[in-house]
Amino acid sequence: MEPTQEYIFRNGNQLGVQSYPEPDHADAPAVIIWPAMGVPARFYRPFAEQLVAEGLAVHVVDLRGVGASSPRPDRGSQYGYPELAADVGAVRDWLAPRVAGRSTLLLGHSLGAHICLLHLALGDRSGPSGVAVVAAGLAYWRTYPRARGLLTLAQTQMVAKVTALLGVWPGWGFGGRQARGVIRDWAYTARHGRYRSIAGTDPEPALAALRVPVLAVSIAGDDFVPSFSLDHLCRKLVSAPIERVHYNDETTVPLNHFTWARTEGSLARRVADFANRH
Repeated sequence: MEPTQEYIFRNGNQLGVQSYPEPDHADAPAVIIWPAMGVPARFYRPFAEQLVAEGLAVHVVDLRGVGASSPRPDRGSQYGYPELAADVGAVRDWLAPRVAGRSTLLLGHSLGAHICLLHLALGDRSGPSGVAVVAAGLAYWRTYPRARGLLTLAQTQMVAKVTALLGVWPGWGFGGRQARGVIRDWAYTARHGRYRSIAGTDPEPALAALRVPVLAVSIAGDDFVPSFSLDHLCRKLVSAPIERVHYNDETTVPLNHFTWARTEGSLARRVADFANRH
């Protein structure tokens, strides 16, 4: 099942979108997948194909500087979470004619989930029928057991310091090459357990007021985002109806932060059920 590679051109750069063949029924729910930090859209092909088999229309976006999207992060790249959240809006606008009249689900993996939530909280709350938050949480050091929490704090802040020194994160063993603003915003959440202000606005009250239904999925074996990290994120969404799932299907490959997207299991059915109900 070959997806079609498409592009959105904005501000001299491009966002790559992989669009999978449409289901036969015109009112099929649509799912827009937003990847984890440094992970290309093509990585999600097995999961996307499972969603298509469940009757969903599927589009997978490459984050800025990853896969088919530009620009490649360098010392001049200043963007962070606010700009990535704005990209969510750009893709939604571009897809609007295709998904008109359908329920639409934003599905974010790790970083992808954060930018979807920030987009909805501070941007356009209308339109999406729901949000699926998969293997995403704030790596807030105080939520961990003490020794591990201190180690998490040290590691995240060291990555931020190296990035500030070099002007870009080179991707040494973590996250791929990233703009300094992305690493700055990620490290801030690990230190403070909350998001940075965006254009002078605190996103926390907006997140608390968000009423879009949320499917929150933690993954068994995920050492990057333990289930309590996702629970910490969910506690910010006090007005949203949340379906909390811990995914632990037995598969041929042990589950972790990444392998869930490339193994056969029931998660696609759970997402399809959520999309159809909302």
